[in-house]
Amino acid sequence: MQTESRSKYNSHLIKLIIALVVFGVAALIARKVFTPESMGQYGHYRGADIEDQKNIAVRLQTNESCFQCHKPIRRIHKAGVHKTVSCEICHGPYGDHVENGKKIGTLPVKRGQEIIPLCLRCHNQIIQARPRESIKMVGMPQHLQEKNVRIDHTCSQCHMVHDPLLWINQAKEMIGIKEAI
Repeated sequence: MQTESRSKYNSHLIKLIIALVVFGVAALIARKVFTPESMGQYGHYRGADIEDQKNIAVRLQTNESCFQCHKPIRRIHKAGVHKTVSCEICHGPYGDHVENGKKIGTLPVKRGQEIIPLCLRCHNQIIQARPRESIKMVGMPQHLQEKNVRIDHTCSQCHMVHDPLLWINQAKEMIGIKEAI
């Protein structure tokens, strides 16, 4: 006759089950204690977040906010190829400049050699993700060599930053070249 050899020592399984039950109960208690009351009020969102978001100061604005004070730039910018580019891309957040309708700070204006990396943020041909049919891509210093200008020239010496083709087209018109870029 063959006897069945089955262990009577299941204590390790009992300890594992008890640990899982304790962990599950602790998780349920933690969820109840730490979940905000408004959680789930609007689907899986915290309803009180709407009020929290209202209290966050607005830092970014539209170009129209900038043009209220910078009227001469408005005409140039709206006519130029950069008309869809936000002023804040180059100059920083509106909230650092104006608060409650009053000037509180001066936003940076790049000058000299500082302008090159600013322009190359969008116009660097190394960036492969840019739509080449709508954004003119250049390689530096090759672009300067192609245009027969000194290597230490900056973008703003040939291009007006708010309407980059304005000066180029005016120069072509003065020389008698008919086509605009």
